[in-house]
Amino acid sequence: MHSWTSPALDPLPASGLPLRLFDTRAGRVAPILPLTPGSARLYVCGITPYDSTHLGHAATYHAADLMRRAMHDTGLEVEMAQNITDVDDPLLERADRDGVDWRDLAASQVELFTQDMESLRIIAPETYRSVSEAMDQIIAVVRTLHERGRAYPVAASDAAGPDWYLDLSQDGALGDVSGWTEAQMLEVFAERGGDPDREGKRGRFDPLLWSAEREGEPAWDAAELGRGRPGWHVECVCIAEESIGLPFDIQAGGSDLVFPHHDLSAAHSVALGRPFAAAYAHSGMVGHEGEKMSKSLGNLVFVHRLVHEGVDPMVIRLVLMAHHYRSDWEWTAQELEQARARIERYRAAARRGGRFPTTVEEMRAALRDDLDTVRALEALDAWAEVGTATGPDAPDEAASGPGDVPAALDALFGITLQG
Repeated sequence: MHSWTSPALDPLPASGLPLRLFDTRAGRVAPILPLTPGSARLYVCGITPYDSTHLGHAATYHAADLMRRAMHDTGLEVEMAQNITDVDDPLLERADRDGVDWRDLAASQVELFTQDMESLRIIAPETYRSVSEAMDQIIAVVRTLHERGRAYPVAASDAAGPDWYLDLSQDGALGDVSGWTEAQMLEVFAERGGDPDREGKRGRFDPLLWSAEREGEPAWDAAELGRGRPGWHVECVCIAEESIGLPFDIQAGGSDLVFPHHDLSAAHSVALGRPFAAAYAHSGMVGHEGEKMSKSLGNLVFVHRLVHEGVDPMVIRLVLMAHHYRSDWEWTAQELEQARARIERYRAAARRGGRFPTTVEEMRAALRDDLDTVRALEALDAWAEVGTATGPDAPDEAASGPGDVPAALDALFGITLQG
């Protein structure tokens, strides 16, 4: 799958100071110490391409972009992988409803997504791979789990053969990422793609590994498991392993993926005898009209529509920066106006020029402290107010170290003040 064109990246001289992130599994903020000295590997879960990029998506990929920029700022080489879930029930259902081929629907929405990411100046992943492209490896992994006695069949009345599930009972990996109780898991499992009450399952949270072929659905041959398509969670294990290797440094995504997706992806990896991610970083949910922004509720604010209406993509990034990546927040028109006013103040300050090494260091420190964009904006607001001040608040032209605030804003936060 073709990715998008990354913005030019001109990192500041390496700080050598580690990024600190809140690790969901550990339940605390901790330094990210790369598994391989000098480099870091990041995996961020991608879209199911049956609709356009909304602000909730943008918040997730903005957060991952900041993680990547922060690690660049420490002096690390960063490699990132991202999947596309182009074989999944919501996509197939939407394609059937609209009378289009599922591949055409996926391709059209992936194109919109990549355009949005390019507009927002998100650094493109080195690996950008769809489930359909990774099918051979997925099938190989599913068959390996079957050969190890980890997969079991469950009769399917609407298919010629059985569905296959992963038996979680053998290693106790369930809940390793989320730390949730079974009661907490049950509250969300069904609405997030699970089937806790399906007859024939050994465990309520056992995930679907291979779905038998149904009429009108795409299917691939998996030898002894029959024709069908993969379950949701195994795809990320396969794409991550093939692209950046297991284990890797950071698994990123929205907080709605903590359970079941990230929990069960890790469980698949454990069943294969391999650890998955060293740390898990999750971004909060974006609301609109009093509810979480979601396709099912129809309360979406689309990135491409905002851009089409003339909203500067840098304004959208500033809206995202105004909220800590882990917080839940609600999109409003007022947020947009505040960000528009900010970008104008910053551009005016950039035209006035001057070196502000203290401001740059405050920005760097905020970014590496769990991506504290709110604190970074406070430093930028103060910089914009200083302007041509004299006295102790004046720019220090002779100060050593990086002092070009617009260049630092671009390198650290992906915002250009040109325009």
